[in-house]
Parts: sequence; C-alpha cells; structure tokens
Amino acid sequence: MGYRDAVPETSALPDLTGLIKAYDVRGTVPDQLNADVARAIGAAFADVVVLPEAADGARPRVVIGNDMRPSGPELVGAFAEGLAARGVDVITIGLCSTDGLYFASGKLGIPGAMFTASHNPAEYNGIKLCRAGARPVGQDSGLSRVRDLAAEYLRDGVPTPAEGAATGEVTEQDLLGDYASFLRGLVDLSGIRPLKVVVDAGNGMGGFTAPAVLGTDAGLPALPLEVVPLYFELDGTFPNHEANPLEPENLRDLQKAVVEHGADIGLAFDGDADRCFVVDENGDPVSPSAITALVGLREIEREKAEGRTPTVIHNLITSMVVPDLVTAAGARAVRTRVGHSFIKAQMAESDAVFGGEHSAHYYFRDFFFADTGMLAALHVLAALGGQPHPLSALAEQYQPYVASGEINSRVTDVAAARARVVEAYVEQQGAGPVTVDELDGLTVSHWDGHPQWWFNLRASNTEPLLRLNVEAADEDIMEKVRDDVLALVRQEGEA
Repeated sequence: MGYRDAVPETSALPDLTGLIKAYDVRGTVPDQLNADVARAIGAAFADVVVLPEAADGARPRVVIGNDMRPSGPELVGAFAEGLAARGVDVITIGLCSTDGLYFASGKLGIPGAMFTASHNPAEYNGIKLCRAGARPVGQDSGLSRVRDLAAEYLRDGVPTPAEGAATGEVTEQDLLGDYASFLRGLVDLSGIRPLKVVVDAGNGMGGFTAPAVLGTDAGLPALPLEVVPLYFELDGTFPNHEANPLEPENLRDLQKAVVEHGADIGLAFDGDADRCFVVDENGDPVSPSAITALVGLREIEREKAEGRTPTVIHNLITSMVVPDLVTAAGARAVRTRVGHSFIKAQMAESDAVFGGEHSAHYYFRDFFFADTGMLAALHVLAALGGQPHPLSALAEQYQPYVASGEINSRVTDVAAARARVVEAYVEQQGAGPVTVDELDGLTVSHWDGHPQWWFNLRASNTEPLLRLNVEAADEDIMEKVRDDVLALVRQEGEA
C-alpha cells in the first residue's frame, strides 16, 4: 500500500528549497524536517539514486545511520519507509559517526544516508546522502532532482512499487566493531610510546567512536594510550558547549584539561565526529593546515614506498606550507575549491592518496576517498608516538607562516565591496606584481615576491557576507594586509 491516502494539506507543505542545500539536507525539526518530509526524501532518493544504480537482478539496498539527536530515530524510520515503499531494502546501523556511515557504504558497496546536523544547534537535523562506495550526492550530482521529486511526493503521495514488485525490508546491523578494526588496520599504533590523550567529544558521536577505536569497547586490543574523556555522554542538546571546534571558545575546556592532566595531546571532534581538531601539550591549537601537511607527508612516504607517484589535494584556504612541503617531498599538490564535494571529486579524479581542508576535514583514498576525522587522529598519534619530542616541537615545522583565520564581514553590497578590493590590488597593482585567480572567490598572491603574503576573499552562498583569509611570512605583514583589505571591504559600513 502506498502513502497516497496520507497526503498533507497543500497549504501545509514545507518549502524544500530552504532545506535541501548544495551538499546536504539540513533544517529545523519539525517545521522544516519531519517524518512526512523524510519519507518523501527517502522515496525520491530511491528513484533518483538507488534504483538507477542497482545491478540487474540484485535487490537494491541502502544503509542508514544517525547521530545522537533525539529526532534521529523517527526521521530514520520515516526515511526507511519511503525507501521500502519504492522496493528498496534498508539496513539501519543505528548510532554512528558520519565517517562510520561512509565506512558502511564503502564496505557494503551500497548507497547511504546519514542523519545528522553536524555542529548545528539541537533544534536542527539533516541528511548527508551518498552513492555506493561513499561517493557524494550534491546539487549537481542528483540532490536537486531528489528535492524536486520529494516535493512532488509530498504533494501527491509516495507511489507504491510497480505491479508485482515487493516492498523493501528493513533490517538492523551493527558495524561499529568493523569500523574500528578497519581504521586500526590502516595505522599501526601498537609500537608507539605511551601517550596521554584528552578527547573532547562535545556530547557528540566522538563519545561513541573514540572508545571503540582508541579503547577496547569494540573488543579490540588495548593501545598504548591513556584516554581522558571529556563530554562523552551522547546528548544532542549539547549541554556543555557547541560541538563545533572550529570556534575557539569551544576548545577552551579541552585546552584546560590537556594542561591540567599533563597530557601529550588533545583531540576535539565535532557533533558527527567527521572532523578532528588537535591541541598540543601546552594547550595550543595545531592548525588544520599543519595536520594536513603532517598526515600528507606520511601518506606520501607510504605511497612512494609502494612505487607510486603521490598526489595530495588541498583547498585554496590551506596554508602555503601544504603545497610547499608536498612538492618538496616529490609529490603532486592539487589545489581545489572549498567544499567536500569538490575535494572528493578531485580526490577520485586524481587518484589522490590524501586531501585536507582548513576546516579540519581530512580525506583518504584508503577510506573510499571520503573524510574521516578519526583516521586523521590515528595518523597524528602515530607520528607523535613514533618520536620522542612533544607535539609542539613536532608541529612547529608545519606552521612556519602566520594566518588570520577566516574573518566574516557583513556588507550591504557584496559586489561593490569586492570591486574596491579588485581595484586596489589588481587594477592599480599598488601592492606590486601579484598573481590573481578566481577558482573560488578572489585570490590575490604576492607569495613569489617580498614580503610574502596572499589573501582570499569569498562571498557566502546564503548571506550578504564576505569571508577573508590572509596568510603571510610574518605577523606584521599578515596584520597589514588583513587590515588593509578589511578597510576596503567595510568602507561603506557594515549592514
């Protein structure tokens, strides 16, 4: 039986354009995302992605997981109903991190759906969709068609399978142990020196995955790690701090705990535990660009040892240290736009061994070209524990330059603000010879001259914001470039 007898009133139909975005589904519960919407999206996902890719004669299948948000189980159930109504079998794996869902999609070779809103506040939830093998589904690779079809199913009801075709079955499977074993098999920590590690899960899924991967909860042998847990209790209301370590205030508890416990390292995960941030023994953050360089060099060494020419991907906001060190190590550095769909596409196209972003997303060919914060953490622990020096000394070589971090300016006229910057730095060439590209926003570089600096100015896709990132060889130059560009951007006053 279909759902045509349970169609919501047309006037009450939600607008999916604000819910289904460029890369994922994300909105507030229940006004934007509820059981009816999830059911329609599930059926549309079946028709747009799952059924067309199913092998001839094989039962189409999808794997679904969810984070700790209270709305997750109901939304997963409704999404599964939508899939089953279209003849798709569903495997639910329950609580998992986003990279745990990617693992399931890769291991099982089937499309997947992860119910999470990452670091967003408690009233939000969302869905990250992927094709078989954890390949992303974005606006240009099926998500816009899923949105349009889901809107149709919301209006008219989800149709039943073709005559004679069976509805799908929903079963459960536990893959946490397999996920932990898989990651441990990629990085050997058994021979490192003992390390004390503080892990801040932010009440997110890191509290579920860290005990399995770094500890013995999944039945794996103990590692030479003493893990000090912070906020491991799964709580989608985030009672201690936002599960977004990109914001400095959300690292303060971890920084304090690392120093108080005399720990060697601190790790912080975001809500769905696909990003990992690192703090050294002094409580100082290690930049994601430094982690990209550190892990990238490890993967380059392994790739070269196997007789291959390595490729490492980095987005255009990462530090210049990344391409500098990658090319010096005999590998190819490929620069991409910001955003996981671009990185993943470029990773697959280039057969890259590793990729990193300034936002602490780390991508591995050995992990289905997908991002996993936990695997990046294992690499950092292996590098730290494989030599005698503290993390601050180890990280120093990967942080030679000074960065501003991302600075947002709310402006009344984005185009006019950008034009002022172009006139000052490009048309007048007042700063001396510069190179300019528009791969993602406006990047102006004086890196081949003296003093060395570059900046990128990108417009937000959803707000009247300009995002500025500046890097230079020293603090004074970074501050001057930062302040000069911001003065141009904000010349007409902020909105």
